[in-house]
Amino acid sequence: MMPYPIPYGRQDIDQADIDAVMNVLQSPWLTQGPTIERFEKSLADHCQALHAVAVCNATAALHIACLTAGLGPGDYLWTSPNTFVASANCGRYCGAEVDFVDIDPQTLNLDARLLAEKLKVAEAIGKLPKVVIAVAFAGQSCDMRTLAQLSERYGFVLIEDAAHAVGASYLGRPVGCGQYAAMTIFSFHPVKIITSAEGGMVLTNNPEYAERLRRLRSHGITGDPALMKVPPSGLWYYQQLELGFNYRMTDLHAALGLSQLNRLDDFIARRRELAARYERLLAHLPVTLPGAQPGAESAWHLYVVRLQTERIHLSQRQVFDGLREAGIGVNLHYIPVHLQPYYRDLGFAEGDFPQAERYFTEAISLPMFPLLSDQQQDFVVEQLQRLLLDA
Repeated sequence: MMPYPIPYGRQDIDQADIDAVMNVLQSPWLTQGPTIERFEKSLADHCQALHAVAVCNATAALHIACLTAGLGPGDYLWTSPNTFVASANCGRYCGAEVDFVDIDPQTLNLDARLLAEKLKVAEAIGKLPKVVIAVAFAGQSCDMRTLAQLSERYGFVLIEDAAHAVGASYLGRPVGCGQYAAMTIFSFHPVKIITSAEGGMVLTNNPEYAERLRRLRSHGITGDPALMKVPPSGLWYYQQLELGFNYRMTDLHAALGLSQLNRLDDFIARRRELAARYERLLAHLPVTLPGAQPGAESAWHLYVVRLQTERIHLSQRQVFDGLREAGIGVNLHYIPVHLQPYYRDLGFAEGDFPQAERYFTEAISLPMFPLLSDQQQDFVVEQLQRLLLDA
């Protein structure tokens, strides 16, 4: 399929990015080299975190974060149904049971009030979660302060899936700083805020977590004599301490990510400018605009509107198809995870999480990326107006 003239998201690669990758290609290190460590340190410093561990993608980051949190068979992971399937699948990779907490209809994030109610019930029946993954949907953090208080009260490990939220902030500090989450996950997929083509990162302030994350991304192997079970027999010696994975990032990917990080502030500024323009331009249309979480400054990875279906004469599908026919590559984020066939087979069904399900029937993700021009954005709004008001 040919790409749409105006996609919902796309990367912005400049000559500096190309030069950075070319420099690595001409260096002695294509993988397991110094560029990865530079990328890790730069992002950790930007986010005010102590440790960052780069991996091949954000799904791998979620997987090893859950393992580092001690998640395993017999345990429970809870997350939002309004997310990509990886936020739940990472629990299944560990052999754990997965459950969901419905979303706040305003912020579209996991509802802290509903989580508190569900935790009380789970405590009474002895089925508290080992891990809760809070998804920063569209680039905006959840009510992380409340979630952290619940984490302390009920003893679960709080992980923030901030795949959408590189460059966002919460209560005046960067997402990833570790003030509320034990670990934070970032994604560098091409449509995300910055890209390394493919890649992910786990940020944490816990040195023991960081050590295990690094080991798990590389086959469970260590070269540190202090961690070895028996004395090493030479400088070449290594030991596999546990079953790990080949989840390493290459220096090529790290070079691109590190170069992109230099423009993160500019990317975020443009996304916020576009979001403010959408808010003005869409104010008169029968759509519900994104709601704000108090204290959160979104990175605006996505701009999602909800059709006020009772006020329009077209269905969601007709609006979606009409925009695509006009050359606008709108998308839908997300099909509720519990309605996927795999999770239905585990016992989930329609009606389990009504807020996420209603949202799914109304949502459309409009184009949002730094290279989107004002003229293109105006065209998107004009076409949406044509469908909602003029047709």
